[in-house]
Amino acid sequence: MKYPMTQNGFKFLIEELKQLKTKTRPRVIQEVAEARSHGDLSENAEYDAAREKQSMIEGRIRELEAKLANAQVIDKNQLKTSRVVFGTTVTIMDIDSSEKTIWTIVGEDEANLKERKISVLSPFAQSIIGKSVGDQVEIITPKRRREFEILSIEIY
Repeated sequence: MKYPMTQNGFKFLIEELKQLKTKTRPRVIQEVAEARSHGDLSENAEYDAAREKQSMIEGRIRELEAKLANAQVIDKNQLKTSRVVFGTTVTIMDIDSSEKTIWTIVGEDEANLKERKISVLSPFAQSIIGKSVGDQVEIITPKRRREFEILSIEIY
């Protein structure tokens, strides 16, 4: 499976992996060793917690390595499109309220609602991908049906 991401997203995952391998993993290994030295492991909650933490970190390391190995880094400088695609920033308007919002379509690990970055895998992104300026799109949310118009498309 390919993982689409921007160059910034790729760099972010590399940094996170580096942090986990060089700082977090050694610290947790030390915590496990220290907890182990406290005696009977069958009744040692500190040891169990340290092992659980270690397991989570090792899982995240494996996940990051797989994503980086299968990364499909999209070079925004190569994008030339008049349609909504991965890596574009889209201004949309709610037809009912005339409220305008701007969203950037990014990789799964780059998504951040506060920064108005949505995952390419999200239902919202999936509904606007392939659309052009002036197109209207209907989105069904858990609360209601909403209609939007695409006002502009820019390369992120």
